[in-house]
Amino acid sequence: MPVSQMDMKPKIIHRAVLSLTTVLAFLPSLGAEEPPKPFKVAAFYTGKEDQAHISFVKEANEWFPAMAKENGFTYETTNDWKKLNAGYLADCKVVVFLDTRPEGPEQRQAFQDYMEKGGAWVGFHFAAFALKDSAVKPDWSWYHDTFLGSGEYGSNTWRPTSAVLKVESPDHPVLKDIPATFQSAPNEWYRWSKKLRENPDITVLLSIDTSSFPVGTGPKPHEIWHSGDYPVAWSNKNYRMVYFNMGHNDIDYGKTNKELSFTFKNETQNKLVLNSLLWLGGRNSK
Repeated sequence: MPVSQMDMKPKIIHRAVLSLTTVLAFLPSLGAEEPPKPFKVAAFYTGKEDQAHISFVKEANEWFPAMAKENGFTYETTNDWKKLNAGYLADCKVVVFLDTRPEGPEQRQAFQDYMEKGGAWVGFHFAAFALKDSAVKPDWSWYHDTFLGSGEYGSNTWRPTSAVLKVESPDHPVLKDIPATFQSAPNEWYRWSKKLRENPDITVLLSIDTSSFPVGTGPKPHEIWHSGDYPVAWSNKNYRMVYFNMGHNDIDYGKTNKELSFTFKNETQNKLVLNSLLWLGGRNSK
């Protein structure tokens, strides 16, 4: 064999080894999934009136940051409702109302615009409340009648008690890996003026199972529910949203005034809320 060919053979082998090494080094990255992009969750609250709602807000503002750290999203919380404007909402993937709603016309319009342009929302308990003979008037028809579909507050159970909740739409992403029925954390349950099941835009996610009755302990008879249909979580097909009636911790009113229950101590409910955030944040589509 000529010398020139003998000199070339080691070079060819060396190049082949380098090429193979490069390919092997690259192969793992082909199968590796990129980490999901973080998305921003912004929560608004008032936290001034009912001690049970204040307790829930405090608890939520401890639970949400922990979930954000574990699941790759960011969480900001504020009681400054003036931040509910187009500029602040521009990079918010999900907005949360922990205990109340905006009252200013500018904030209300900003929120409506945000939702109608594809924004996402999770609301809890008193965020849906409105009653003529109260400080929270039914003066925002788009929000209560169109968006939530529930209309005015009708009545509630008392005292806060646990209930067996029934899954109504098992294929919905919010209900992924949620059992057909489960025991809730204690809560003050609301009834509404509008029948949610009769609204074609509303998807009822959870309701109080009949095995729960009676719900509430009184002392007033109307505060104890013995029968009826009570949706407690739902979504609107025209918007990216989920409402949960949960959000009222039990308090030892008039005695120790200490918390007797905590909403986020219930792992199944926690899974529901996390599923909602991940679905609305674009992570879970099934």
